[in-house]
Amino acid sequence: MIFSELITLKELKEDPYFRENMLWDIDPKELMSPRCAKEGDKIVYKKPAKGYVPYIDITGKKPLLFIMRHTAMNFGETIARIDEIPEEMLQEAINENKDKTSFGMCPINEKIKNWLKKELGVSE
Repeated sequence: MIFSELITLKELKEDPYFRENMLWDIDPKELMSPRCAKEGDKIVYKKPAKGYVPYIDITGKKPLLFIMRHTAMNFGETIARIDEIPEEMLQEAINENKDKTSFGMCPINEKIKNWLKKELGVSE
């Protein structure tokens, strides 16, 4: 792990690099899928995902919002935990995305995406 402690929302807000490299529209199932697949006689490689991916961890007693750093070489590492988000928003996203969970990770929904963008100061 590069970071000895998880980054906070306050620290994410202070560094524009995180805002600029957030992958808003990728979900954990897509991220964790194989890098290549056989289609007929061809092997097709998916485009590498490089940046920061928000996701909801559903392995514990209560859901938690995390940010994962993902490299082009398919290395992933959780680097931040966002405690400020209301738990009801997380639960709503989990109910909405039950079929998209993978390895205990659930994708965020539009409501959380908008909340996180507002918190980070991301302009459209």
